[in-house]
Amino acid sequence: AALKAQLDNRLFGQHLAKDVVLKAVLGFSNNPSPKKPLMLSLHGWAGTGKNFLSQILAEQVHPAGLRSKFVHLFLATLHFPHHDQVKLYKEQLQNWIRGNVSACPSSVFIFDEMDKMHPGVIDAIKPFLDYYEEVDGVSYRKAIFIFLSNAGGDLINKAAFDFWSSGKRREDIQLKDLEPLLSVGVFNNKNSGLWHSSIIDRNLIDYFVPFLPLEHRHVKMCVRAEMAARGYAVDEEIVQAVADEMTYFPKEEKIYSDKGCKTVQAKLDIHEDL
Repeated sequence: AALKAQLDNRLFGQHLAKDVVLKAVLGFSNNPSPKKPLMLSLHGWAGTGKNFLSQILAEQVHPAGLRSKFVHLFLATLHFPHHDQVKLYKEQLQNWIRGNVSACPSSVFIFDEMDKMHPGVIDAIKPFLDYYEEVDGVSYRKAIFIFLSNAGGDLINKAAFDFWSSGKRREDIQLKDLEPLLSVGVFNNKNSGLWHSSIIDRNLIDYFVPFLPLEHRHVKMCVRAEMAARGYAVDEEIVQAVADEMTYFPKEEKIYSDKGCKTVQAKLDIHEDL
């Protein structure tokens, strides 16, 4: 209930992601003996809410969220920068995860920038994601792994635009319309850390979660939420002004925000004196 309330109040324009993650987490947390860890792969363009959702989810498992010593965030460009160090990264990653799950079985691991991850690195965690009771005396079945990636964003945007073009409601897009596209597209995308990955090959990702491009109305929701969070009265003129300053695509129709809600905070700063 708490997770649903958080997602309803803070994540905009993502009916699919909300629905899939809620069901996945509910099923996983209500299962006294899951057969494997929960593995979610979140896909979509920047600013659509992937980071945001993973933080909300982490806070529901460990109230301190990203500040908790049981929630671990890896950034591909920071933690795994060098192509010639893949073997070392794989060893370090295995040791790190083994040590942390030994300390807390319900550890949460978030891997951001999966599209910038060197192919092969992430396969190091495959043994921990598989259907094993234990690996070297440690059970990983209560842990949660989340991948965040821009890979597949173009496929999702095209599907959303096709729906719009054919006069269908955005809210009618279902997981089955996008998930097969995503799993194949990401597996075959050389700019994805999951390129030809054994994790996809072995069907260890429970859900590929698509994040749709955000429309003008969703950007306005983000602005209102940010104003409220800062303790301001919501001024619709400012809401409109900030939303209008964003750039939108496709070129002709201008339906979707280029950066989602990513620059809302910075743009609102400019209007603070108003």
